[in-house]
Amino acid sequence: MAKFSRIQVIQKIHDTGLVPLFYNDDATLSTEIMQACYNGGARLLEFTHRGDSASDVFKDLVKYARKHLPELAIGIGSLTDAGQASAYMSMGADFVVTPLLREDISIVCNQKKVLWMSGCATLTEIARAEELGAEIIKLFPGSQTGPGFVKAILGPQPWTSIMPTGGVTCEESNLKAWFDSGVVAVGIGSELISKQAMANRDMLHIEKATRDVLSIIDRLKG
Repeated sequence: MAKFSRIQVIQKIHDTGLVPLFYNDDATLSTEIMQACYNGGARLLEFTHRGDSASDVFKDLVKYARKHLPELAIGIGSLTDAGQASAYMSMGADFVVTPLLREDISIVCNQKKVLWMSGCATLTEIARAEELGAEIIKLFPGSQTGPGFVKAILGPQPWTSIMPTGGVTCEESNLKAWFDSGVVAVGIGSELISKQAMANRDMLHIEKATRDVLSIIDRLKG
């Protein structure tokens, strides 16, 4: 079961403003990446369900995090049905992220009091996800919507908490555009944990990139 309550996870998201995300089928390398992000200051991590080995690797990540990374909330992303969500929650997922709005996932996550972030790309989807209990909306794909969309949404719905994924980079100008629009956090994948850094096992690069992004976000949030 989850180590952190959904309220605790929500607070971590608001406090840090960053959710790094990645997938790799090598459990040892994935653990090193998670440790590097943690060393850089990240207190949340989304491992994406994008390969045949995802569940095996996730089990190892949860086991390592529980023993060595006491402040890390580890979630699972790219889930598309309730069965997957239930399975990963039984492995210890602290939060669940989806690329689309699935009511069946909302039901199983709400039953277990686990935070779920629904992928949405329209105001109608956002409103429905919130009716189903979504506290934070994953705006996806962020590259196709943009900061202007966030600002427009928060006009009629100032209570909505949005975290874009896709289209978010580590550059200060990009981060500023997103946070100025009103997002509470950003999800960053390959821009933060690059394929080159993974291939070279360059954990210092990932650690520094994480620290730099968090420093920028901290300044932007004032």
